[in-house]
Amino acid sequence: MNLAAFRALVRKDLVLYFSNRRALVMSIAAPIVIAAFFGAIFGNGQTKPSRIPIALADQDASAISRAVATSIAADPAFQVEQIDAAAAIERARQGKVRAAVVLPAGFGERLPAALMAGGEKPVVAVHYDPSQATAMPLVQGLLSQHVMRALGESLGRSGAPVSAFSLPFTTRAVESVASGEAPYNGYAHSFAGMGVQFILFMGIEVGVGVLLARRLGLWKRLRAAPLSRTLLLGSHIASGAITALVLLAIIYAAAMAIFQVRIDGSVVGFVAIAVAFALLTSSFGLLIAAIGKTPEATRGLAIFATLVMVMLGGAWVPSFVFPQWLQTASLVVPTRWAVDGLDAMTWRGLGIDAAIAPVAVLLAFSVLFTAIAIWRFDWEEPRG
Repeated sequence: MNLAAFRALVRKDLVLYFSNRRALVMSIAAPIVIAAFFGAIFGNGQTKPSRIPIALADQDASAISRAVATSIAADPAFQVEQIDAAAAIERARQGKVRAAVVLPAGFGERLPAALMAGGEKPVVAVHYDPSQATAMPLVQGLLSQHVMRALGESLGRSGAPVSAFSLPFTTRAVESVASGEAPYNGYAHSFAGMGVQFILFMGIEVGVGVLLARRLGLWKRLRAAPLSRTLLLGSHIASGAITALVLLAIIYAAAMAIFQVRIDGSVVGFVAIAVAFALLTSSFGLLIAAIGKTPEATRGLAIFATLVMVMLGGAWVPSFVFPQWLQTASLVVPTRWAVDGLDAMTWRGLGIDAAIAPVAVLLAFSVLFTAIAIWRFDWEEPRG
């Protein structure tokens, strides 16, 4: 075995790899960022748990119900909004809170009778976001604790004996979905997240395709024609957007045909979000082409950027499980608005008004990406 030749070949491979600084940075940065993302979500045993956002409606306004509301609001496990019942239920339906607890009229009067004399138990309705159903056992358990505490204090002041062998109330869990009738379909969120992710990957390939065409001199020849930069790049954005829209339509057609995903909200709103996201994807691809020096160097950077946007957008893990600071930070990422908008128009069953903000944000990012791309695009491949 020629050891000198072997060492030279190994050294050559190592020099080639480590001389590609962009590829090296991506190889190191990607696992660190992804690991940090999941570590921030699931914690390390020392992270302070996020407070559960809930809405509370007190329809009784008795001394006991007010004491229950005060006790729940003081619980460090909850982030409580005390509003009327209709608004609380709507907040749960929109996914703004994980549950809406409604204390019914007569709650404070029937509670002691149910505990001591076997009277009819009041029913506390807990309307919950079905995509966040894992929080329900905790909400119900803590609700029972606070009710019994408030009841015990009330009866203790009156001198009546307290027996806690059975709860003096029952809870009725209600899924907050479109029309309150259709069951939650978890495939709807999955297809929103994965559709956004893989269509963005298509945008990467479109951008890399532009770089390959530039390498072949195609863009330089087109530039020689009496065509403006805006017209040439605009046509590229239009063709990319149409491709993205067709792919999204096929993905959702399969979701509807095979997995019973439905547009329970506004069809017009769904189409508007789809078009806005298609434009975002196409402008993102053009942005990649504008900032990329070579197809090889650009692909790794673009994939990394896409993975970050997809993670923060809630495509892999629903955004409601993020820590509160990360939920707020992710609002500056366009994919968060795309996923939430598609969710709103499908299984959440929200109206067209819920599509306005996602469409506006996606279009704003599209304009920004396009402006940067037109400004930075080089017709000839940089040398060196």
